[in-house]
Amino acid sequence: MDWIDGAAAAVLTTYRKDGRAFTRPVWFRWRPPAFEVVIAEDDLKLQHLRRNARCSLVVFETAPPFRGVAVEAEAELVEGDVTEVRAEIAGRYLGAARGRRFAQERTKPGVLVRLVAGEPRTWDLAAILPD
Repeated sequence: MDWIDGAAAAVLTTYRKDGRAFTRPVWFRWRPPAFEVVIAEDDLKLQHLRRNARCSLVVFETAPPFRGVAVEAEAELVEGDVTEVRAEIAGRYLGAARGRRFAQERTKPGVLVRLVAGEPRTWDLAAILPD
C-alpha cells in the first residue's frame, strides 16, 4: 500500500448516541498496524468515540487508479501532547513547513486516535479502467 503514504483523502465515521452515523473528512497517517488521526479535544467525533469506540475509516485516491482501503475498528484513544504527530500528519497534506506551522497554531489540545487495521477491505480499479 505505498500509495497510502501520500495525501490520500479519508473519512472517519463515528456513531452518535442514537446510533446514527457521523461521517467527516480527516487527515491521517499510516503507522503499521494502525491508521492514526488527531482529533481536537472538543470535536464531536472524539465525544462519540469516548462513548462508543466503534468506528470506520475509508482512505481513497481521487485520481486513477482509484485505490482505497476501508477499516472497521475499535478506536484506541491516546492522551498527551499531539503537537508533533499533528505536525507530521498536516505535513503530509500541506508540506513540512506549513504542517509545522499548522500544528503550532492549533491551541486546542487533541487526542491521538489509533485504528488498528485488523482485516481491511482494499480495492484497486486499475484493471477495469479503460486505456
